[in-house]
Amino acid sequence: MRTFSIASGRGLILVFCTAIAMASEKRLTYKDLPPDVQKTAQRESQGATVRGYSKDVDNGKIEYEVEMIVGGKSRDVSIDPSGKVLEVEQQVALEAVPAAAMAAIRKEVGGGSIRKIEEVRSEAETAYEAQILSNGKHREIRVLADGSTAPEQD
Repeated sequence: MRTFSIASGRGLILVFCTAIAMASEKRLTYKDLPPDVQKTAQRESQGATVRGYSKDVDNGKIEYEVEMIVGGKSRDVSIDPSGKVLEVEQQVALEAVPAAAMAAIRKEVGGGSIRKIEEVRSEAETAYEAQILSNGKHREIRVLADGSTAPEQD
């Protein structure tokens, strides 16, 4: 989740748009998922504790998400309506992050602290998202394995 300053009208518009985007996500139960999504969700969550299911509509595209915990770490799987895995976000240990990506993250963190790092895999790329706390504010840094800035997700 991103934070915005409400000091200007523009900031207020950004907060409003973020609230609308978040409102398009709907919590579901397993039985509410389409059959193909159920099959994928069941396969992807073997050995995990499922925390919940959701449906999101972004730019007219429907996406389902399974939130789970595996070995004490978060893992979220995004699935399209046909049951195809679109993306997997998996919390990883700092040691599992490639050296160039970790160096870029540490540079951005400065005097702040890293709260969590997730490896985000899709067909297009593997990125690392670091959630940090700096000067009392939470923010996210997204880099590729080579340390370059990763494009923002939709």
